[in-house]
Amino acid sequence: MIQDFEYRYASASTAQVKDGSTALLFAHCSEIVEENNVPCFFYGQIKDSFVASKCMSALARTVGSHYALTPSQIFYLKDPIVSIGNKEMRWEAFSSCNSVYARIDILENGIDGEFLQSGCTNIDFNSDTVRAFNTVTQKEKLSVSIGSKEVNISTERNSTQEKKVKLPNRWIKGLGNVQVYLSSMELAFTLTKIEATQLFNTLPKTAVKGNYYLHKSGLSYQFSPSSKPDGLKIGGVHRLNLLQNLLLLTESVSFYRSDDEQCVAVLLRFGNIQMSFLFSESVYRGFSGEGKNLEALTEKVSEELILGINNFFKTNEVFHPTLISIEHDIPLTVMETLQSSLSSIGLLGYELGDRQFFYRRLPFKLERLKSFNPRIQNAIKLVRDNEVMILQQTDQYIKAEVKGSGDVLHTVIANNDVFQCTCNWYTANKNNRGLCKHILAVKMKLSK
Repeated sequence: MIQDFEYRYASASTAQVKDGSTALLFAHCSEIVEENNVPCFFYGQIKDSFVASKCMSALARTVGSHYALTPSQIFYLKDPIVSIGNKEMRWEAFSSCNSVYARIDILENGIDGEFLQSGCTNIDFNSDTVRAFNTVTQKEKLSVSIGSKEVNISTERNSTQEKKVKLPNRWIKGLGNVQVYLSSMELAFTLTKIEATQLFNTLPKTAVKGNYYLHKSGLSYQFSPSSKPDGLKIGGVHRLNLLQNLLLLTESVSFYRSDDEQCVAVLLRFGNIQMSFLFSESVYRGFSGEGKNLEALTEKVSEELILGINNFFKTNEVFHPTLISIEHDIPLTVMETLQSSLSSIGLLGYELGDRQFFYRRLPFKLERLKSFNPRIQNAIKLVRDNEVMILQQTDQYIKAEVKGSGDVLHTVIANNDVFQCTCNWYTANKNNRGLCKHILAVKMKLSK
């Protein structure tokens, strides 16, 4: 079993308020030695301090939220991941139950500071700094330091106490899944500030079990428990209350739909700052368990190519698969597989507003990232152990038997490339959460 990653901060993050200015000094940590030893990634000011602080406060609320966990399962306030580079700053986190993903993008024109080192790191998001978000006023300056500008030195009389924290593996797996949904989404509705404020005032304040639907009625927008033509299905609609404190500041609020209705995205624009949310189909469905891109991983890509791309790209750089394929003489089919591989291990993100991928160099070793596709690993083992038997095969029809747990044999059938399986996973999820390991194994067997 893969263990949660345990990391340590050499000191706690601090918030300093002086002469009408708030300075947030975030401690950082990375599993990559050369990045963990960087004394400072960024030091400077965020121009729109009030909006930035409200977005950070919303991020903190998201991280502290839990919608489908018992009291004994709740993991309070986990530390977010911050990407620094390409003159931009991105903050990413999940809710404790992993059913909500949130990201703040602070664009180049919204930052005035020094990008001392490109990279991605976990930061200490303690209660003192979170409380400081709510104290920033509209005229106040907001200085941010990711990593200390000074190297702390321990002596016999003065040592730094390390804060030990565990980052749940489901966060890392979740990062590998959310961009797959984001990159395939289409715009459903765009609301003005007034329209959004009026709509959100009608949100249920307590938990809702059934689905709600967002639709336009006349000149206004409404939430309804009844499905209507062109309505946008939203499961766990009460989770949208996470956005409430941002509505009076935003320029617009855009809703995006996925073609399979398995999640909903919301993008809020604030000029040089934007914040996006992705909500799973229900509060009981975490993004770490998704596997929408697993089918593309049945074709293996070389380790050297993944390592080369990871060393070539800097954090937050735009990732254009077609241009990369042409410039580096990589076949388009290989590039598609490589893109899926990079996505599955969290090295690619997707920006809804500009409709483009960006690269993030996660603060974890590639070996750890590549280990987070258990269904793929299990499928590889089934093929390797000759547990897959093709019984019938024509151009339109395939029938196979795959060994399951114990002595159980599962039947996999494909009609015109539409696969079905007799296993419990397929019965419960169909192909909505990615292919089961038995179908993946059959596809691997056929591609040999």
